[in-house]
Amino acid sequence: MEHSNKCFKSEDNLENNLASWSTITQTGSQHTTKRDRWKGKIDFLIACMGFSIGLGNVWRFPYLCYKNGGGAFLLPYFISVIIAGVPLFLLEVALGQFMSKGAIAAWDICPLFRGIGCASTLINFLVNSYYTVILGWAFHFIFASFTIELPWTTCGNPWNTESCSSAETRTNSSNVTQLSRQHLLAVDPAAEYWENRVLRISSGIDHLGTVQWDLALCLLLAWIIIFLAICRGIKTSGKVMYFTATTPYLFMITLLIRTAQLEGASTGISYYLKPDWKKLADMTVWSDAGTQIFFSYAIGLGALTALGSYNRYHHNSVRDCLLFAGANTFTSLLAGFVIFATLGNMSYVSKVPIHLIAESGPGLAFIIYPKALGTMPGSPIWSFCFFTMIILLGIDSMFGGVEGFIAAISDYFPQMISNTWYRVSFVAATCIISYAIGLFMVTNGGMYIFQLFDYYSGSRIILLVTFMECVVIGYVYGWKRFADDMKSMYGFSLKWFCCFYLCIITPLFTMVLFIFSVIVYEELTYMRAVSPEPYHFPKWAVVLGWMMASSSLFLIPVVMIVELIRTPGSFIEVGICFTSLLF
Repeated sequence: MEHSNKCFKSEDNLENNLASWSTITQTGSQHTTKRDRWKGKIDFLIACMGFSIGLGNVWRFPYLCYKNGGGAFLLPYFISVIIAGVPLFLLEVALGQFMSKGAIAAWDICPLFRGIGCASTLINFLVNSYYTVILGWAFHFIFASFTIELPWTTCGNPWNTESCSSAETRTNSSNVTQLSRQHLLAVDPAAEYWENRVLRISSGIDHLGTVQWDLALCLLLAWIIIFLAICRGIKTSGKVMYFTATTPYLFMITLLIRTAQLEGASTGISYYLKPDWKKLADMTVWSDAGTQIFFSYAIGLGALTALGSYNRYHHNSVRDCLLFAGANTFTSLLAGFVIFATLGNMSYVSKVPIHLIAESGPGLAFIIYPKALGTMPGSPIWSFCFFTMIILLGIDSMFGGVEGFIAAISDYFPQMISNTWYRVSFVAATCIISYAIGLFMVTNGGMYIFQLFDYYSGSRIILLVTFMECVVIGYVYGWKRFADDMKSMYGFSLKWFCCFYLCIITPLFTMVLFIFSVIVYEELTYMRAVSPEPYHFPKWAVVLGWMMASSSLFLIPVVMIVELIRTPGSFIEVGICFTSLLF
């Protein structure tokens, strides 16, 4: 307090400048415009579940669990939840709730590091731009499911090659144990449908080709839904999320009940959960567990800060954080049962070992699982259920992601908060720009651009951003002060949490993960389903990927320099005032 008083007494201009940034009282942020608030007690929890629980829980966690020792993988996973997931989730939410601002303006708490919010917002925008393409693919498969016979279960279609044959035909005439996954899928009708009909994929990123207008229309449909849901703010999207965040569980449970009754389902589930404790000695297992937390909790994107900013000041978000952690883990485990029960049946029917068909990512959702559904009685119905679940999981993640971006920008344009027309116009512009970027990903070479965005836009950079969050709050702003802020909101002390987690355990964990990810880094490749060899991206594409990755991180020092230059006073006075603004 003494430093702050000296600072403001010595520089009247500095006082006026800083006062224009933020005015905080002991009861939170004061604004010239009224901020929307969640109406119901569980609106915030539902919104967080809808945003964070998404495709990563369905197509990434089950495969990682199977690959990394089955049930043994749950040990490093739960440790990662305790060390990183819950602390970082609570940090971002509490920051937004205390400041009552989005990802960028929330860092008025320590203006010198406002670039952290800028970095998160840019990463969020890039993720939103490519994530919606997945919804476009899923809409295509939903429309294709309105048929008596699923088109990816047979050969003889215009998109099939002369080599197309079913797995059953190949395995009846081959030694299955000597086959690789690529050999099994190279001429499979599901793989050919995905690459030759849906993607119409080219030979590489150098050959983008033309826009596939059926996918472009599916992508447009996804963005129209997103726009309609969020254009009027959380009053609309909050209600929609009650449906989109809860209905996927109905589909998951329905699919699990159906697949659990099929032959081979128990074998698939045993592959999923059978513990291999020797795997715990492998550092990759621990790295996979840690990085999965960042995927499934959607940390470092700034959207959680935005969702938290709509909480009332004394809302108990600690309780919501713990409930969310339980729901997230439950969803991941449930999705694993659904996926591997189905793969077990597919293995039984096609006589192909599970280890040759277990996969993660788009390959699971758009080749392996559709192929497995095609072997089930009433396959069009189950295909419709599965891809509806995929769309619902993805669409509410986009609601939160786009709302996080809108909130971050609108904090600097109060008219967008008070005037509905301004907000609708800005949301429309954001959706149109993101759709235009997505159009590049529905060309013949679009999958390669999608992979470039997916591999470089976030991943390792998010680890550095969250590390900076912990360091700045813990050491620059001060963990004691942040603990006092949390106590003023929640009514109970969390000093032990701020000291132990934000200052020591969590930043150390994220930095170790980052260092390990750098050590094991490999240049991006893409394994096509119909090719035995991976596609290696050209050097210019790799450079472009790293430029995209570093652009968000580059904002942190740039914003820091800008803030120092535009603020009057000596370096020491500016430094004191920047870190004492809210004291």
